[in-house]
Amino acid sequence: MRSNTTVANQDRAAASRNGAMPPKYRSSSMSVDRWLQEVGWRHLVGVLMIIYCLVPLLYVLSVSLNPGGTLAGSNKLFSKVSFENFAALGSGQYSAYWSWVLNSLIVSTTTAVGTVLMGAAAAYAFSRFRFKGRRATLTGLLLVQMFPQMLAFVALYLLLLGIQDIFPVLGLNSKLGLICVYLGGALGSNTFLLYGFFNSIPRSLDEAAMIDGATHAQTFWMIIMPLARPVLAVVGLLSFISSLGDFVIAKVVLQDQSQFTLAVGMYMWASDERTAPWGIFAAGSVIAAIPVILLFQYLQKYIVSGLTAGGVKE
Repeated sequence: MRSNTTVANQDRAAASRNGAMPPKYRSSSMSVDRWLQEVGWRHLVGVLMIIYCLVPLLYVLSVSLNPGGTLAGSNKLFSKVSFENFAALGSGQYSAYWSWVLNSLIVSTTTAVGTVLMGAAAAYAFSRFRFKGRRATLTGLLLVQMFPQMLAFVALYLLLLGIQDIFPVLGLNSKLGLICVYLGGALGSNTFLLYGFFNSIPRSLDEAAMIDGATHAQTFWMIIMPLARPVLAVVGLLSFISSLGDFVIAKVVLQDQSQFTLAVGMYMWASDERTAPWGIFAAGSVIAAIPVILLFQYLQKYIVSGLTAGGVKE
């Protein structure tokens, strides 16, 4: 027994000298230099990015809590703390703020849902069916998304102006008209994102469903859509954020103050930078960021897998 123990100790010593020591016998300590080279630099980059992102947000929050908040007097963070700016929203000359918030949520939510449904239907057709003009249509969508939507604001204005005489609900100064414009602009890029994900779903699932008697619609709604939740969440989130923060298209389409979205309405407050109520503006911006943060927190478990899905074919 003693000789066996001695041999085992000698084997472990030899393995340690050769660098082949089993994990349970290795020292758990790591030198500082090695830690910095392998792990530490990542923590350093992460801390720098957090500081880079949080500092501007702290200044905005500080201005929103300062009752006499001005851009020139915002160098001292949280020198005064008061909720007067938040209380002023929705009263007096700022009484339209909450209606702007409601308009923005209606437009953004409807656009996000419509983008997900339209993009998924188009991507499913391109992924599962073979029809004449399929390749040309995909190429056309790719070319269209190369140009920003705001380049067509003149054409959009003239188009909605002509439609207004026939269907006023789809014309200028209409939230539904603005939603239709957003849906048309978001179809290209989102279709390609969903198309790549749908291609990664095995066709054998579709074939098995067809053998069991399922139609294409049943296969789409009961098999493909549940499997595509990660990428659908990403598409919906990106669409919600882009439509919530859009200014140019919303400014062209919406003309009545009661129909303004939050970006267009708050621009009126800051149009004259010398007399702009920056404290009220900052308070409104803080409240406007809450829906995006809540939605991001709710969908964050899908975001990474949804963005990377379809990038590698198995």
